Amino acid sequence: MEKILNLGRWVFPASFIMYVGLHFGKPDVGAAFVPDYLPFPYFWNYFTAICIIFFIISALIGKYDKLAYASMALYVILMAFLIHLPRALGHELGMESMAADLAREKELEMVNFFRNVMLTGALLGFAKYVAKDKRIIG
Repeated sequence: MEKILNLGRWVFPASFIMYVGLHFGKPDVGAAFVPDYLPFPYFWNYFTAICIIFFIISALIGKYDKLAYASMALYVILMAFLIHLPRALGHELGMESMAADLAREKELEMVNFFRNVMLTGALLGFAKYVAKDKRIIG
């Protein structure tokens, strides 16, 4: 059982690969989440993907992994409050869509908000109890 539980150290950070695939495979989707007040949405889409790659590598090899988990937690909680919550409240969503579509989009954004809050908790837990390299943030 212990060997199965130890897989979490590898599976959790590797699961972020799907986000990298989304950022590179469907850049229009990632760029659509960039708020209107930030210029160059495609730059932010690709920059985010590269940062996630660095997080994955750091977490898997165990170098600066505590800093990587904590930084990723900060990014995810900022996404929750700066992107998903405002969209769940109807901001930044195209008002030209039908009411049913808008309600569905708002509902999905609220799910994204809750998912990001939960993910932040998991990332902070990994930073505290799994990460080994404490050089930067102790």
